[in-house]
Amino acid sequence: MSWLSNLTPPGIKNLFRRPDQGGETLWVKCGGCGEMLFGKDLEAALNVCKSCGHHMRMPADLRMRTLFDGEEFAAIDIPEPPLDPLQFKDEKKYVDRLRDARRKTGRQDAMQVGVGAIEGERAVVAVQDFDFMGGSMGMALGEALIKGAETALAENAP
Repeated sequence: MSWLSNLTPPGIKNLFRRPDQGGETLWVKCGGCGEMLFGKDLEAALNVCKSCGHHMRMPADLRMRTLFDGEEFAAIDIPEPPLDPLQFKDEKKYVDRLRDARRKTGRQDAMQVGVGAIEGERAVVAVQDFDFMGGSMGMALGEALIKGAETALAENAP
């Protein structure tokens, strides 16, 4: 860390975060052409660079809003699975990774499930969030898919 970074207010650094670092930013650098894009304009363009057409990662909540008519959907609650029944460890305990991912994203797991209308037809949609441990497929993700399928059957919806 340089002496200059100690003097720079953190707010200035946050203005120029890359999109894969999470959080809302004012300006985003395109991974394709390097152009600086205004965050709100990029979101309005569904995370596609207007200059070069590069598609950037889209957060799960934005994906859900753009899929459903009028950006309206009801989130389906996902059952809470056991935290770590296998007591998995690598460089870091799984429980610690899970806690960090939940704090970072504000989600309980990588899968978000919602029900709403798409072009007037009722539908159930599941979206995997890469920001949550790289879209890690754990027990909770499986439970979310099952809950989504059960909801689709109960509502006779795709």
